[in-house]
Amino acid sequence: MLNRTSEQQMHRIRWMLTIGWLLIIFSLFYDPLTSWLTDPANTISPIRLDPTVCVKVQGDCLVEQPYPIGARVFWAAVVPAGIFILFILGHEFWRRICPLSFLSQIPRALGLQRYRIRVNTKTGKTRKELVKVAKNSWLAKNYLALQFGLFYLGLCTRILFVNSDRLALGIFLVATIIASIYVGYLFGGKAWCQYFCPMAPVQKIYSEPRGLLNSAAHVDDRQKITQSMCRTVTQEGKDKPACVACQVPCIDIDSERSYWELITRPDQRWLYYGYFGLTVGFYVYYYLYAGTWDYYFSGVWTHEEQQLATLLNPGFYIAGHAIPIPKLIAVPLALGSFGLGSYWIGDQLEKRLKAYFLKRKRPTSIELIRHKMFTFYTFLVFNVFFMFGARPNLRLLPIPGQYLFTSVIAISSGLWLYRTWPRTPALYQREGLASRLRKQLRKINLDVGKFLEGRALDDLTADEVYVLAKVLPGFTHDKRLQAYRAILQESLEEGAMTSATSLDLLQNMRRELEITDEEHGACLADVGIDDPDLLNPDRQQSREDWLRLEGYRLVLAKVFGDRRRPAQGLGADLLAVAGDRKSLDSVQDLSLDAPDEALSLEDKKVIQQSREDYGITPEEENKLMNSL
Repeated sequence: MLNRTSEQQMHRIRWMLTIGWLLIIFSLFYDPLTSWLTDPANTISPIRLDPTVCVKVQGDCLVEQPYPIGARVFWAAVVPAGIFILFILGHEFWRRICPLSFLSQIPRALGLQRYRIRVNTKTGKTRKELVKVAKNSWLAKNYLALQFGLFYLGLCTRILFVNSDRLALGIFLVATIIASIYVGYLFGGKAWCQYFCPMAPVQKIYSEPRGLLNSAAHVDDRQKITQSMCRTVTQEGKDKPACVACQVPCIDIDSERSYWELITRPDQRWLYYGYFGLTVGFYVYYYLYAGTWDYYFSGVWTHEEQQLATLLNPGFYIAGHAIPIPKLIAVPLALGSFGLGSYWIGDQLEKRLKAYFLKRKRPTSIELIRHKMFTFYTFLVFNVFFMFGARPNLRLLPIPGQYLFTSVIAISSGLWLYRTWPRTPALYQREGLASRLRKQLRKINLDVGKFLEGRALDDLTADEVYVLAKVLPGFTHDKRLQAYRAILQESLEEGAMTSATSLDLLQNMRRELEITDEEHGACLADVGIDDPDLLNPDRQQSREDWLRLEGYRLVLAKVFGDRRRPAQGLGADLLAVAGDRKSLDSVQDLSLDAPDEALSLEDKKVIQQSREDYGITPEEENKLMNSL
């Protein structure tokens, strides 16, 4: 949805949303106005308290007083709106407008991030590098478990401490903002969103593999900046990638690729199956505590007086009997039990689904089985959430308005299920390769219009692109081979595959283009001649690393492209200016009195800062310079 909207426009939108969110938080500390809206004497207000209504909690009518509406707006309007955006408009939309994500980037905007010093053991030179979460660290391996645990603690904290206590809620939200800013100082990229944010599991559940209306990054061959990936603005006002490869795979670059690559991890099962139970348990607990659904649907829990005083009261009230388990213990016990029970049910259903396919002699990959289960659970939890999530405010609408909202939720979830259920890893890969083939068809300048019956090349499905490649008269075998080689090289450069996996991953494309395995080997050898590193079996470059290098290459191209000299040999000549040194580590040593080819002080600072931000090694820098 918003992936093509410029960063400058989004910056203004994020500021407006952030200011609105901060105003809500401020109202939790000081709000002398909105209590008037809930005063029983205010007969024109739709949310005024009705003194004739008795909301029973554990058999007694709860005494209600006029209250400021900040907490109610946040829990019963802002939170449901966020869930709806994630599910319908996708992860890319939410991440680009999320106020908390925006605030976590304050240290980067102010140039106050943490750097580490790297020492070159051969030359003794030192260089600064932006600190990122280490790929093999405990956090990198267990971040999802950490976030899911924080989410569970957040739900318990909400029921126990912050649902009704506006001061506690305000402190909780301010503390979360401070934590996000501090993480933004400690680590580069979107470390808060990727590794710490308690809402990240919610984002994954509702937005993966893709929202109902969000873009598909793997079929957009004309954009290097996809979905909600990090970006900055050049002096000319254009967007450029700012990815520092803080996480691999990155959901902000391609949410569906991240989904398929991580789907077999055990923590994904805990997330999807456990999250459903936590959601159900969260809402059921209101009934288990009060003994009636009126307590939740009336919204009285958003302004219950003396919430903190109930922590040691009985935590369950079932069939008219209070169970003497303190609420402080009952809440985590109930939510934990629902979460574990939901995980057990999901595990059993997954095993039965696998047995079902085996019984019918249709062996199915674990990726596809998990996908079916995850899709089913997401469909259920979305509908369960909106059975409860916004109801305290929706009940204020006329009956037709309530039915309309319910219809929108049912239709939206049905369409999402229809789009998501048939997705497979093979289909995702086929669409991505078809996008690369579409790109090559544009380059050969063949007249394809008469075959498309008024449609554009971008409108074709993956299967139609392959059919077109077969029937085009001018698309000879030599040209197909040329296109295949270009696709192979591009895929290797971008980290979409390795030389070892390319034979299997491109098997279907070779069949469609009638290219033999021997010709694949010849193409691979040609690619290796141009860039031997692409065939290195130890090469571990990911798409995230490719984007990081691409961002730095654009900086170099911008700086050196303004030197007013022939492009050929530019990289070598610039290195010579540095005094026979092998990398741009010497750029800061260049004299301002050097010839015209020398860099200005401003250019040196730009390169130095970009090198540190992107974490560029001397080897990577040399390779980029030689490609200029």
